[in-house]
Amino acid sequence: MNKLASFAFAAILSLPCAVSAQDADGLMHHLGSDVSADRIQSDISALVGFGTRHTLSETASETRGIGAARRWVKSEFESISKECGGCLEVLYVSDFVEGESRIPNRTEIVNVIAIQRGRFDPDRMVLMSGDIDSRVSDALDGTSDSPGANDNASGLAGVIEAARVLSKEKFAGTIVYAGLSGEEQGLFGGEILAKYALKHGWRVKAVLNNDMIGNIEGVDGVIDNSTARVFSEGTRVVESEEEARFRRFTGGEVDSPSRNLARYIDRLADRYIPNLDVMMIYRLDRFRRGGHHRPFNEVGMPGVRIMETHENYNRQHQDIRTENGIDYGDVIEGVNFDYARKLTALNVVSLASMASAPPFPANVEIEGAVSRSTTLKWSRPEGKQAKNLAGYRIYWRLTDESQWTMSRFVGNVDQYTLENVVIDNYYFGVASVAKNGAESPVVFPGPAGSFGE
Repeated sequence: MNKLASFAFAAILSLPCAVSAQDADGLMHHLGSDVSADRIQSDISALVGFGTRHTLSETASETRGIGAARRWVKSEFESISKECGGCLEVLYVSDFVEGESRIPNRTEIVNVIAIQRGRFDPDRMVLMSGDIDSRVSDALDGTSDSPGANDNASGLAGVIEAARVLSKEKFAGTIVYAGLSGEEQGLFGGEILAKYALKHGWRVKAVLNNDMIGNIEGVDGVIDNSTARVFSEGTRVVESEEEARFRRFTGGEVDSPSRNLARYIDRLADRYIPNLDVMMIYRLDRFRRGGHHRPFNEVGMPGVRIMETHENYNRQHQDIRTENGIDYGDVIEGVNFDYARKLTALNVVSLASMASAPPFPANVEIEGAVSRSTTLKWSRPEGKQAKNLAGYRIYWRLTDESQWTMSRFVGNVDQYTLENVVIDNYYFGVASVAKNGAESPVVFPGPAGSFGE
């Protein structure tokens, strides 16, 4: 976030409102500071210790291969659950894949999932993922040592650490911690979990995919431990032709739910994570590359990729070797554990803030053509889901601004008119506000910005 936007956000938070943000602020600061670089280092070391975690590697051994690695991940989740009195549902979600270029023979792709159910709205879910599998130069090589220290033991260790920290608290909505498999072979683990989520009626509001969160020494020669990238799609891939035509005349090209999720993460980084600035990348993923948030986007679930800013390609998808004085391979010496801590803390406060929020505004509509004022309308939840609802905050910004810069708390209503604010000059959105001050991401009006029901 630039200095102007950061100042504007601070001004927004200082505006008078019917609720106090102190409770949420205190919780977020506490949770962010509870993340441990030492525990992340220990988990990365354990994952590296399995030798290889290639999707096609050994599954029967207790000490080597992806089978041993996923059983270890499951045991870690179970241990965390025991500490919190059984607060996590730990399970495998799997399916078989065959006949693919990188999975020619029938192979079971096994994800390890831990679910921390919310108190008021247990089917509303936010999800953090990291990948279990690793690879070397040959995508079909399931036997060579493939430590995958940064790609992606760092992301998976972040997921496990997030579960340790967040399982100590209770939230309104549900948090899902996911160790996904088959990423290097074609994003199969994410595809399998997305199908499972749809089948079981999960209302997934956000997927935070963490893929490489530990490297600070880029192949471009830059050493940087103070920035992170968040990638997000600009328009929903599931958009219909009718919805696309509506968007053409009303806007929303840069206000998909994934994009507003990225803005939300950016704001939380400025507020709660010292010495970390988010670089919002207006692209689904790196140029012509992919990650495990994509399968969720493809079925309409908002998702972003969180990762390091400066990649080192000598440490990605490489056989371990030294050539012409250059060391290749994804070994643990290339991981900065304090940086991985900061990016994990960013996930922790993002998950906690969304899970603490009331249901995200639904059915958001906007009116104001040929008028001096702008009216927004939305649906309010009822019953237990609304137990922590304090009201709503309307946001708006100039159309060329990257971040929301103006806002007004409007109370527990289902519509509000901004007098003398002309609809043609701004973009608008609505966020729900909890009694403890936690907010949802901003929801842009119409199908272009909908997070779903």
